[in-house]
Amino acid sequence: SDSDRIFTNIYGEYDTGVKAAMKRGDWHRTKDLLHLGREWIIDQVKKSGLRGRGGAGFPSGLKWSFMPKSSDGRPHYLVINADESEPGTCKDREIMRHEPQKLLEGCVIAGTAMGAHTAYIYIRGEFWREALALEKAVAEAYEQGLLGKNAAGSGIPFDIYVARGAGAYICGEETGLIESLEGNTGKPRLKPPFPANVGLYGCPTTVTNVETVAVAPTILRRGADWFAGLGRKGNSGTKLFAISGNVNNPITVEEEMSIPLRDLIDKHCGGVIGGWDNLQGIIPGGSSVPVIPKDVCEEVLMDFDDLKRVQSGLGTAAVTVMDNSIDMIRAISRLSYFYKHESCGQCTPCREGTTWLYKMMKRMETGEAEVEEIDMLEELTHEIEGHTICALGDAAAWPVQGLIRHFRPQMEDRIRAYKAAQGIAEDTDEEFSYTDKNYSTANN
Repeated sequence: SDSDRIFTNIYGEYDTGVKAAMKRGDWHRTKDLLHLGREWIIDQVKKSGLRGRGGAGFPSGLKWSFMPKSSDGRPHYLVINADESEPGTCKDREIMRHEPQKLLEGCVIAGTAMGAHTAYIYIRGEFWREALALEKAVAEAYEQGLLGKNAAGSGIPFDIYVARGAGAYICGEETGLIESLEGNTGKPRLKPPFPANVGLYGCPTTVTNVETVAVAPTILRRGADWFAGLGRKGNSGTKLFAISGNVNNPITVEEEMSIPLRDLIDKHCGGVIGGWDNLQGIIPGGSSVPVIPKDVCEEVLMDFDDLKRVQSGLGTAAVTVMDNSIDMIRAISRLSYFYKHESCGQCTPCREGTTWLYKMMKRMETGEAEVEEIDMLEELTHEIEGHTICALGDAAAWPVQGLIRHFRPQMEDRIRAYKAAQGIAEDTDEEFSYTDKNYSTANN
């Protein structure tokens, strides 16, 4: 219901300044929450069932608890990943535009829970207006005494700095982000050591997502049971869904977790252009998760576990809707180019694999290939997946795997159509015959 919404000004309908935000409930009795202590804050976040909203869905309270309980002389840092670069994702920018005080208050609470007194918000370089809005919000918070040596009157010092990135997708990976923040090339680090032990400037650090931190104050004020009561077990709370593509009303909307995908689109987007029967497929969680076809979209729930069940993922909850006017092979080919372009080149399977992946997808796009190359393409994705320092290799492989899993007949038809147009005889070798393999997309 509307009363359960955390983000009450996500569309910027009201003043975004600190005084207006305080009237909407931000910074309400923050001092009292901080005085309840680190353990209480982390325990409440654990009980709420909050999972990371940046893509991986790792339990937030557990992640925050990894920070050392006592200091060895090194400062602790909180780093906010505002480098929202996943194609199709546009939720965090709305928070930074219109609800920045929620993020800042969340930084103070989450940082205090980790023993940190400093937070860095690493924002995507292209987010110019969002960075200006955030810098203005930080200045206003200092003026009101909400940040600084006596944050929110708690007696706890807390400072927040806004750092701008330079537009590299790889800097969305936590250790690549840390490298960039330190002034180095954004290349992910080998783990261990993990950031909670050796992170920014060699100090204990937690890197977490904008939305994850921004919801924390409301959870503590309303209670962990309230948040845990929304959605299914293990998939609790509300979530910002960024829906784009072939829908009548593209939108970023806050909804309860575990809402059926079809209900989400019909309720908030006015349905698919041309009606539900015109739907071809949906990428449910940002460009890195596998596409799912219409029949799966009809019954799947929008949460971590149910999307995993259908071999996809919630990711950032960026829902990209594609109707029958979209060339699905070309769409996935374009994503392959994106990941090739954004690879940092550090890992051979990713550097070489994403290049070959794109080259093969370009030929699949035109049909200038052999049917047996589809299996080679799938094998290539598995050679990349799980063999890299960070998850960019996985992100490049999964969209192609989803295409082959659900749209292989289209790929084969494209190849046959190209051969027919060029007057090339079709290969009838039994070893590579699709029919003789008795290939079934349902069993793949």
